[in-house]
Amino acid sequence: MKDENIMVVRRSLIEQLGMFQGLSLEVNRYLPALLARENNFFTPRAPAETNPELKQIIPYVLIVHGDSIFHYVRGKKSGEQRLVAKGSLGIGGHMNDGDEGLFSLDRDAYNTAVQREVAEEMFIETPYTNHIVALLNDDSNEVGKVHLGVVHIFRLAEEKARKRESVITEAGFVPIAELRKRRDALETWSQFCIDNITELLALADAPQ
Repeated sequence: MKDENIMVVRRSLIEQLGMFQGLSLEVNRYLPALLARENNFFTPRAPAETNPELKQIIPYVLIVHGDSIFHYVRGKKSGEQRLVAKGSLGIGGHMNDGDEGLFSLDRDAYNTAVQREVAEEMFIETPYTNHIVALLNDDSNEVGKVHLGVVHIFRLAEEKARKRESVITEAGFVPIAELRKRRDALETWSQFCIDNITELLALADAPQ
């Protein structure tokens, strides 16, 4: 694992706001606190991976066109070895301090980091909208205990998105109906998303 500093919040903050298991649609309950500069900070990744007192903030971007979602399988060179060979609907990864020497992230800095993270993994060659629709937490396994997902939906004008990174394998747009059939082969965060996809898309498509 490469040496990097990644964005975390303390588990106690989420417990104060209301700990949940699975998917929460109460974005406004959690996100302002998570992205308040006094509540998040950067710490070395390696020890954070085994410290459940910290939650690593992970943008989890669903790339959607029509009734299809971009799906891929995590390859053997994936940064998170515990998820290798699992199907995923989420593009994104750890928020790191990059070259800015940051100590924390606010909403604007977070949004910029999300765009950069997606651009590192994907080519998106069409206009799209970006909406945050949910948060993800899964304390039922070792990976989930140390991560907290922020679910974005990128709604594409055209089906023009393709992988950039080699660790993304078997990639392409898959109809939602087919993804429901593949549910058991998906990582748990993607299972939560596909189980609630009707509500998530409705939130993304609602007038802002």
